[in-house]
Amino acid sequence: MSNDSLSARKAERDRLLALLETSPTHVGLGVFARRRLKSGMVIGEIHGEVCDEHPEDPHYCMELPTGRVLEPSAPLRFLNHSCDPNCELFYWCEEDETPQEDRLWLQTIRAIEPGEELLIDYCWPADAAIPCQCGAEGCRKWIVDPDELHLITNPAEPPSEDGKPV
Repeated sequence: MSNDSLSARKAERDRLLALLETSPTHVGLGVFARRRLKSGMVIGEIHGEVCDEHPEDPHYCMELPTGRVLEPSAPLRFLNHSCDPNCELFYWCEEDETPQEDRLWLQTIRAIEPGEELLIDYCWPADAAIPCQCGAEGCRKWIVDPDELHLITNPAEPPSEDGKPV
């Protein structure tokens, strides 16, 4: 990586750290706003290592359309799930509308107040779904793509205490 690229990455990281902080939540670390963030604001690119295979600890991996996975770096690696998110991930498109599929960006979908946690909907496939602990009013009870909720055994039932489907 060139010195210019390193300087740009450092400036972007410094910008992120001015906007965001990581703090403990009931499910581990989370990402919180340091100041008010406007609706539709592009927070920044999610940097990290793009791998051909899942790493040994895939807890923070984000699958990419190319079949590769992004192992994000802090602070955005600590984005938590909510069934009622305030942020979303998107692919940046070139001027010709071609998406850069190995690069993910984070954007707010509503205004976020200082101290509020930034949350995304993980939309996992049904075969990877786990019990949800987001506590949102319309919680699906599972971290799963809403279009695949019907594939969960008894989706309306909360998971049992051991996390297994009821």
